[in-house]
Amino acid sequence: MAFEYAPAPESRAVVDIAPSYGLFIDGQFSEAAAGKVFKTVSPSSEEVLSEVAQAGAEDVDRAVKAARKAFEKWSALPGAERAKYLFRIARIVQERSRELAVLESLDNGKPIRETRDTDLPLVAAHFFYYAGWADKLGHAGYGADPRPLGVAGQVIPWNFPLLMLAWKIAPALAAGNTVVLKPAETTPLSALFFADICRQAGLPKGVVNIITGDGATGAALVEHPDINKVAFTGSTEVGKAIARSIAGTDKKVTLELGGKAANIVFDDAPIDQAVEGIVNGIFFNQGHVCCAGSRLLVQESVAEEVLDALKRRMQTLRVGDPLDKNTDIGAINSAEQLARITELTEAGEAEGADRWAPACDLPSAGFWFRPTLFTNVTQAHRIAREEIFGPVLSVLTFRTPAEAVEKANNTQYGLSAGIWTEKGSRILWMANQLRAGVVWANTFNKFDPTSPFGGYKESGFGREGGRHGLEAYLDV
Repeated sequence: MAFEYAPAPESRAVVDIAPSYGLFIDGQFSEAAAGKVFKTVSPSSEEVLSEVAQAGAEDVDRAVKAARKAFEKWSALPGAERAKYLFRIARIVQERSRELAVLESLDNGKPIRETRDTDLPLVAAHFFYYAGWADKLGHAGYGADPRPLGVAGQVIPWNFPLLMLAWKIAPALAAGNTVVLKPAETTPLSALFFADICRQAGLPKGVVNIITGDGATGAALVEHPDINKVAFTGSTEVGKAIARSIAGTDKKVTLELGGKAANIVFDDAPIDQAVEGIVNGIFFNQGHVCCAGSRLLVQESVAEEVLDALKRRMQTLRVGDPLDKNTDIGAINSAEQLARITELTEAGEAEGADRWAPACDLPSAGFWFRPTLFTNVTQAHRIAREEIFGPVLSVLTFRTPAEAVEKANNTQYGLSAGIWTEKGSRILWMANQLRAGVVWANTFNKFDPTSPFGGYKESGFGREGGRHGLEAYLDV
């Protein structure tokens, strides 16, 4: 008889969420000029967590002016002095990591195990890493004396709110730029807490500004004439709109957009290890991952064995309270995203694919979706072509490595891919053939601040992470 897991909830008492938050501009919190606000809701319970200021064009202009004013002194600081602030921020993030992990799980819906063990360590690591680059920019390969661009306008998504903030702010500050950042409308709280960390670290006023709002706020930021660099992570649709809006300007831009990654399992792969990689590839963060391995390509000779093992493993996944340390899959981030996932899974059934999901009880409140598997999928199915951005896996088969490459590359996206095989020569051959920015071998969803991340085709352009992540913030 198997033992049942007892509830192991993390305490909410470690985080103090204020009833309302303003915009963080020039080192101070203030109300929006128009006085508008919106509510941020916990997706696991639909509880209103706080009320947040809705920035308009006037607020965006005020934030950009504050960043422009701060740029003169910040960019003139020796790199070693800028590094001190980044090191200080990294240490404060570590000191407040438990508080920030609980906050992120409440506002985003992802399991505390992920925010605690993945998101927060990576956030600190990115600030530590780029602090090390701040006084070594001349050795990054972009000239002997590379100069910062100026003011960076950054728009981040809701799936990794604090981590995406770190990916963008850390290299920008290390290179000597100042920042105006807009977090996603559904997950603004960790960015606002980060504003407090900036004050705690003694960061000069105006170097980092946080403005909250919806898509109109992001558009106003991107289109502001005094922005020198635009960094966006989010949907391909919005990324295309941003590219159109800045066409003809001298703004530098990096876009990290959608994906439909292939996770490729060969017949010589270690099956149990591959199954863990498949689960991590698609069910980590509820599948709210742009590089998620949402297409499983498995060699025909082992397809039945892999699927049987995968189904057994999926039956052990625990769906529920994100603050429970035993939870594997948390809540879908919003009602809108849940509707999108539901629509595409229903389309998969209507088009003839076979749907399977383990039996599990879902909470009565909040936004939830069972981990789901589709077999008998063809490349013509919508679930094999469109980004679902949820815990849904489409399974296709192949016979030869050449067929695997052809199917993996048969997508408008090109962000990531995974390869599972014991043959090193096959890994290298496949990696050279796959049109993906990141290729993992016998693992999946492994991130490191020293390694560049980005895509091809409709997955965007530019790289974040590593020394490559500095280029977008330097005048080279």
